[in-house]
Amino acid sequence: MNRMKKLLITLICCCFPTVLLAQYIQVDDTYTAQRLVENVLINSPCANVSNFSVSGDPFSPGEQSYGYFNGSSSTFPFAQGIVLSTSRAKRTEGPNNNLIDEGSSAWVGDSDLEQALGISNTYNATVLEFDFTPLTSAISFDYIFASEEYQGNAPCRYSDGFAFLLKKANTTDTYQNLALIPNTTTPVLVTTVHPTISGCPAINDAYFGGFNGNNAPINLNGQTTVMTAKATVIPGVTYHIKLVIADHENIRYDSAIFLGGGSFNVGTDLGSDRLAATNNAICQGKRYPLDATEAGTNSYQWFKNGSPLSGETNPTYDVNDAGTYSVEITLGTTTCIATGEVTIEYIPTPTLTNTTIVQCDEDNDGTTLFNLTKVDGIITNNDSTFSAVTYYENLPDAQNQITANAISNTTSYLSTAKTIYATSANASGCYGVANVVLQISNNTFPFVVDYESCDLDSVIDGYYAFPLSDVDTKVLNGLPAGLIVNYYPTYNDALLQTNILPANYTNNTQYVDRIYAKILNGSDCYGIKTVDLYVNSNTPPNFGDEEVFICDGVPYPVSIATNFYSYLWSNGDLDNATTFSTAGLYTVTVTNRDGCEATKQYTVTASQTPIITSVDVNDFQGDTNSVFVNVTGSGDYEYSLDSVHFQSSPFFANVRSGEYMVHVKHPLCGEDFYKIYVLNYPQYFTPNDDGYNDLWQIKNLDSHTMATVRVFDRYGKLLKQFDALEKGWDGTFNEMRLPADDYWFVLELENNRTIKGHFSLKR
Repeated sequence: MNRMKKLLITLICCCFPTVLLAQYIQVDDTYTAQRLVENVLINSPCANVSNFSVSGDPFSPGEQSYGYFNGSSSTFPFAQGIVLSTSRAKRTEGPNNNLIDEGSSAWVGDSDLEQALGISNTYNATVLEFDFTPLTSAISFDYIFASEEYQGNAPCRYSDGFAFLLKKANTTDTYQNLALIPNTTTPVLVTTVHPTISGCPAINDAYFGGFNGNNAPINLNGQTTVMTAKATVIPGVTYHIKLVIADHENIRYDSAIFLGGGSFNVGTDLGSDRLAATNNAICQGKRYPLDATEAGTNSYQWFKNGSPLSGETNPTYDVNDAGTYSVEITLGTTTCIATGEVTIEYIPTPTLTNTTIVQCDEDNDGTTLFNLTKVDGIITNNDSTFSAVTYYENLPDAQNQITANAISNTTSYLSTAKTIYATSANASGCYGVANVVLQISNNTFPFVVDYESCDLDSVIDGYYAFPLSDVDTKVLNGLPAGLIVNYYPTYNDALLQTNILPANYTNNTQYVDRIYAKILNGSDCYGIKTVDLYVNSNTPPNFGDEEVFICDGVPYPVSIATNFYSYLWSNGDLDNATTFSTAGLYTVTVTNRDGCEATKQYTVTASQTPIITSVDVNDFQGDTNSVFVNVTGSGDYEYSLDSVHFQSSPFFANVRSGEYMVHVKHPLCGEDFYKIYVLNYPQYFTPNDDGYNDLWQIKNLDSHTMATVRVFDRYGKLLKQFDALEKGWDGTFNEMRLPADDYWFVLELENNRTIKGHFSLKR
């Protein structure tokens, strides 16, 4: 038992490494340039090759950045081939469990590569070059580009560069780059071939082979699909080809090219594959000619799906069904057998839908305008991949795509009833033909439909947004059920179904506007009616909102004009007059003969007749006296001291002394009066017996019956005392005239109010 266990362990230990290694490509970096080209890449008698050279990593003794790889026991698409790398070639061996990130800034780049790609600052270039003289007119070879830069969002910004550069040998011709996205001039790079990545959308992702997992056959993060480089050449002319790859901008994150062993084909070019997936398949029923003609006396044999086509030994062959077609060309008396291959797919002619357009003929002359574009979607079944629909009057023109004879005015095609023809192509350019039957409806409507509406929006101006669906009932009155209506600004718009009016249409002409109703039976024109829209309004004169007052609780009667059709007051009255008994907001809505309404609002305020209870007079202030009127009652009152000039405030400022009649009124509810005196004392008097200003007295002091005045000299001696009923002071003391001087007074009024001041006696 122990011996069996040891034997099993030994077998596992011996075999397991071999199993692991078989999963990955193996690189041999000892091959010379000639061996790589003659024994690996070309291996064909159809081209004479010479002048081989290869260069790469000069800093890793015993190791190269180029070599032969064997992937026959792995899942790598190539069983063998050549690898050119910006790192040591053996670093590209799987598994993909470490980052290839090596090189040196002293390892130079390549100027031809930079010129071909329009870049600068390349490093770590590996170059394989050779001359070849083809015996046929076409060359091609297969390759895969792989890179560590396929990670994160690096493909949005960075890519190493590579190119397959071709020119005639020993010339200064400009190189032609063969490493391009098919059918474009775009170089194959990390930035031009990748799927959707966080930070940028997918670009040419059909050519992205995928991101590599840890156990991938190669040690690079991502790669393209197998791609083919092609060129047309001249038989017998010597060409120089330069296969080059380099790091761009820095030496980080390396890349590699893998060339398929034996894929360098010197043969004939039968053109691109014609596939449905690339939208260039051949249309059903069409013949597709293949031409493999090469110069010289040659023999040809055509194949379909690998089987010889009996008797097909001419340089050309017409394909009429799907398959993979190839040709073998034996060139003269040489041992070179050139080949070419192409895959042809057929797609059926697109099925277009026949349809009918029924149009109205207002004047019954047998002709009318048709908008053919209205049935584009019906014809193509609303398939957005189809080309624009083209219309023809004759079937042969449609079948043969004689576009010079196509109908040009498709939106307003004047025609009698007849059949025309429509064509459209699918994504592969295959055309189908549909019949379009043009019919004419003779339903005519001589009478105009009148539709009236009140001006119901916020501004009564003769413009109104008509809900056109409300017009349908009048338009369809008496017509069969199931018809629908659309509205247009002109007859031709209705006829051609252009410029359809919105569901809520505001008339363009004040008070009245004409539009056209197209009546449809499904998609067919049943008839066109003229519609006049009328905007009615009710704008009575002197119908503005009002404010009225109920005075002292007495109800207030109001009335409006008697020429309206109906009345509705918010208090329920239905006549042209009503009475307001309480304060509040009231409305009356009137309707005219057209049924249009107008509304007037009344603001009713309860008020009372004002009663002046007292007046506060702040006098003896010179010209800055003030008056405040105290009133009872409710309402907006107006106040005046002269019954001429009124104000809304009960306070009066800067009132001069004098007698005033205070007047308080309400515009509708009455008024009240109150006499006041605003007093002041004289600044001087002249007691010289001339009858003018001989007494110092306070005018209107008798309005204060309890007033007492005392006069003093400057030393405080009491000279005179008098009350409101006395005339004043004559400037004497004990019947002696006092000299000119300043004298003082104290005025005592009711409510303990005291006024003090001084005045001058002048002689």
